[in-house]
Amino acid sequence: MSGTLNKVMLIGHLGDDVKMHYFEGGNCIGRFPLATNETYTNRQTGEKVSNTEWHNIVIRNKAAELCEKYLSKGDKIYVEGRLKTRQWQGEDNQTKYTTEIHVNDFTFLSNKGESNSSMPSQATQQLPQTSVPQTPQASPVSSIVEEDDDLPF
Repeated sequence: MSGTLNKVMLIGHLGDDVKMHYFEGGNCIGRFPLATNETYTNRQTGEKVSNTEWHNIVIRNKAAELCEKYLSKGDKIYVEGRLKTRQWQGEDNQTKYTTEIHVNDFTFLSNKGESNSSMPSQATQQLPQTSVPQTPQASPVSSIVEEDDDLPF
């Protein structure tokens, strides 16, 4: 083992619709902000305090197209991926940085109900470049069928 790990798992709500960018050759990239919330009670005042953290999500190709089709602002999603920081020169010649989550697995968690009746209430996309197991929500145990009962005990 190399001794390092770059893995991020988030459950949050989309802060905006998925923005798509298409490239020559048919590849595309989707970007959207994801909000995660932390809520706690202040011990001194007794009031509830809520903090929101914003994450820049990047998703590629077919997975990005699925997200664009089925997700909209406010929808809840589970994403799993890795952190990547990139830099560029701004208009003022200053070096700018941003940290993004590059997604390799995701699960839609919002129920669409009547709006998208053709889509199941929980859709999962496992991207080919990852070997990470699906989340518990994505692999229902109740669908296992016991056909042969030839256990030795």
